[in-house]
Parts: sequence; C-alpha cells; structure tokens
Amino acid sequence: MSKTIQSYLWSLMRISLGWILLWAFLDKVFGLGFATLPEDAWLNGGSPTDGFLSFATAGPFSAYYQSLAGSVIVDWLFMLGLLGIGTALILGIGLQIAGYAGALLMLLMWSAHLPPEHNPLIDEHVIYALVFILIAITKPGDIWGLGKWWQQTRFVKRFPSLE
Repeated sequence: MSKTIQSYLWSLMRISLGWILLWAFLDKVFGLGFATLPEDAWLNGGSPTDGFLSFATAGPFSAYYQSLAGSVIVDWLFMLGLLGIGTALILGIGLQIAGYAGALLMLLMWSAHLPPEHNPLIDEHVIYALVFILIAITKPGDIWGLGKWWQQTRFVKRFPSLE
C-alpha cells in the first residue's frame, strides 16, 4: 500500500475516532436521545458518568468506580476529556497528548468492566487504546487537518510535546 493511501486512511481513522468522542460529549451535554435521554442531559442536571459507573462496572475495581459515580470532579474530567481529545483528533492538532490521553481514557473504561463481556481479556477499549497510541506516535494531522500549521506555531515549537 502506498504511503499516500496509508496517510489518508490514518487521517480518516483520526477524524472518525475524534467524532466518536465529540459525539459522546454532545449527546451527554444536550441529551440528544442516542445514549443520553434529554431529561438526563448534563445541561439538565444529569451526571454524564453516573449511569456507567453505577450500573456497568464489574470486576475487581467495580467498587472503586462505583464510588466515583456522579462526582462533579469526575464528570468534569470525563467531559473535558471527551471534548478535548475529540476536538484535537478532528482538527489534527495536539495529537501526541490527545493520543496518549485517549489511550488512558480507554484503558480506564476497560478496567471498569473486567473481565470484558465477550472475551476474557480484550475488548474494543483495548483496540481503541492501541489506535490512540498509534495516532500519538504517527501524528496523522497533516491530511484533512491543521497539523502542519499547528507544528509551525511558536507555542508548539517551544513545547514540542504539544505536537
């Protein structure tokens, strides 16, 4: 496969994964009726983490995760993570930080439900985490993104880990 095709496919993967996270953010904020009902929207006083952490956790860490359910700090961290990582991936900027933060988010979500439902070890969260790490390493933000411009900014040149 040519390097050009690989670059376009990685960019498509980056944007698609970014949209998954940004959509989750929007649905939880506004209660668009997909995963979050309007009455459970964050804007209507609902907690974006309460349902998952209260009812979907299982395994050795479930008691810990359940103790975090509905915490304002956890809600804010989760929502800022969805917004920040999703936006960075869609725009093609800050891919190193977004990639590693996304991998951490996925591994935390994986560890909240052990063992996974359909496999004794690996589920989609592990696969997403690996893709996030590959995005952090390859930084496919130049195609269909602002990666080239972002890397040339004074701020990023001063702090290269923001690439």
